Amino acid sequence: MPLIEVGRICVKVAGREAGRKAVIVDVVDDNFIVVTGPKDLTGVKRRRVNVKHVEIVDRKIEIPRGASDEEVIRALEAAGLLEFMKERARVGRREVLAAATLIPRE
Repeated sequence: MPLIEVGRICVKVAGREAGRKAVIVDVVDDNFIVVTGPKDLTGVKRRRVNVKHVEIVDRKIEIPRGASDEEVIRALEAAGLLEFMKERARVGRREVLAAATLIPRE
């Protein structure tokens, strides 16, 4: 089971959108992915993100590669994850530093 795949839900851990959940809509290469909240739902706009700036969650929705925001919202509704996506994850400087020191990077 690949961790980084289209439809996987993640939490941004860096930047102004830290702590907000997003959905992976495309995999660019080994280092970058394209995510969307969508902005109306979680506040995360569609953008290219470094994989080191997201934390993968164990939930996944079925969407095609490059899905529009409307398709993502429909898939989240069908999976019953709208309220889950609206909740903000607690991501602070201490949690990010602890994760960076405890988990070795490859």
